Amino acid sequence: MSHSQEAKQAYSLNKLQKRLRRLAGQAVGDFNMIEEGDRVMVCLSGGKDSYTLLDVLQHLQRVAPIKFDVFAINLDQKQPGFPEHILPEYLDTLGIEYKIVEEDTYSIVKDKIPEGKTTCSLCSRLRRGILYRTAKEMGATKIALGHHRDDMIETMFLNMFYGGKLKGMPPKLMSDDGQHMVIRPLAYCKEADIARYAQSQAFPIIPCNLCGSQENLQRKHVKAMLNEWNTTHPGRVESIFTAMQNVVPSHLADHTLFDFRALQKDEVIDGGDIALDKPEFPSVPANAEQDEDEQTVQIQAIELS
Repeated sequence: MSHSQEAKQAYSLNKLQKRLRRLAGQAVGDFNMIEEGDRVMVCLSGGKDSYTLLDVLQHLQRVAPIKFDVFAINLDQKQPGFPEHILPEYLDTLGIEYKIVEEDTYSIVKDKIPEGKTTCSLCSRLRRGILYRTAKEMGATKIALGHHRDDMIETMFLNMFYGGKLKGMPPKLMSDDGQHMVIRPLAYCKEADIARYAQSQAFPIIPCNLCGSQENLQRKHVKAMLNEWNTTHPGRVESIFTAMQNVVPSHLADHTLFDFRALQKDEVIDGGDIALDKPEFPSVPANAEQDEDEQTVQIQAIELS
């Protein structure tokens, strides 16, 4: 590789790193994910997303105007062939507090789920319970997960297609046991950017299919659909995510979110009824005109510069 090519590649990777850090900082600020004195537990699976999450949060910890702690947790589920040495060795190089939790959920899942069936659902429930327990033992005030923008969009379509709900994966929520605050600082980050960054950083990736389970078939179909749209209709996926942040209850059909019964004559809500008008949409999807690196981002709670 020539010197000019190396310089160009270094410049591109630097932009990528800054973009991920900026978007994570924006998400943290927009949803008040991290506050003064927080003790943030990063759930490290060994995949590209959680490695990137830890990397970004460590940077945020260094530059943020507030003080908070970050520590990593990995759950060793005793899957055959799991490389137990990789994560401890990597975390030792970072000099970060961490804990490896050993729980043989693999045997439980294999005992309960018939051969050939997807094990991910039960495995996830078991893992979630163990992580909640560990967060309490370690005094964590926030549990950080590595889900990104594409995960959130996929989940919304899965709920629409198979669950009959307009529901997604929120950037911040209370855990299902009501005891823990779960945050997703990568909520604004694209999976493609995360994959490229993980490769550039040479994170020691551990495959997630050691148990032999295949990815949920429904999610694979949704992911393939979104990938096709991203190729044939650039900007559509970005527009979908923008729509998730611009909900208009008065123009949907959930009477529990908007009081249609109380709507009175001469009361125009959100532009009124234009259903019979000829639809006019921009030729370019929302948020597709601007390059991300040129967009001005206001980070309210935490500055990432």
